[in-house]
Amino acid sequence: MVHLLFKEFATFFAAPIGYIVVGIFLLMTSLFLWVIPGDFNIIYGGYANLDGLFMIAPLMYLFLVPAITMRLFAEEKKTGTIELLLTHPIKKIEIVTAKYLSGVLLVLFSLLPTLVYVFALWVLADPSGNIDTGGIWGSYIGLFFLALVYVAIGVFASSLTDNQIISFILAAVLCFVFYYGFDLLSSMSTDGNTQTFVSSLGINSHYESMSRGVIDSRDVLYFISVCFIFIYVTNLVISKKK
Repeated sequence: MVHLLFKEFATFFAAPIGYIVVGIFLLMTSLFLWVIPGDFNIIYGGYANLDGLFMIAPLMYLFLVPAITMRLFAEEKKTGTIELLLTHPIKKIEIVTAKYLSGVLLVLFSLLPTLVYVFALWVLADPSGNIDTGGIWGSYIGLFFLALVYVAIGVFASSLTDNQIISFILAAVLCFVFYYGFDLLSSMSTDGNTQTFVSSLGINSHYESMSRGVIDSRDVLYFISVCFIFIYVTNLVISKKK
């Protein structure tokens, strides 16, 4: 499984898609945080925080993560190599997990350079170092968990089709539904308890909780559960293709 994991990860950078995804993410976040005037701009905002990054990133990942995952199974099906892969002496769940973790590694690879923003914020703060490190690291953890769910959804979408464009669209729609769709549904109810329950089914409420620097076990359990469900269902889809 480890061999397949690193093979898939290396494949991202053997083609332009890996560099494009990481490059677009870093370029857009840098422009919004440091160049383009607005609510996300750190310089114009006057406060030493990275709230702009953690507001922009989930929306950008709505499109960038499906771009990462759209080929994972769809390309295998289109080229016919899925049958060869399934004959290897490796469990189907290990194949799914390896492809999933390769997508997670690429997302993590795109996040690591943003630590430069934390250092710049540390230097620019008055006095130097006067930043909410707890809130920042909590937001990073929340963003990483959010990306875990996006990748799981993307792998599932890719397992359903041999067309990468369809996989991309399906993953983007499902990610949007899980990120913001439940909030829209909850707003249609007038009952407070119903609103809270429906909203808790979506990613956004749990992500916002972590972004405040509070790592609640319920939020962690939510993200892990959703990832497990999509990985499990993906395994069922792939197993039926045998």
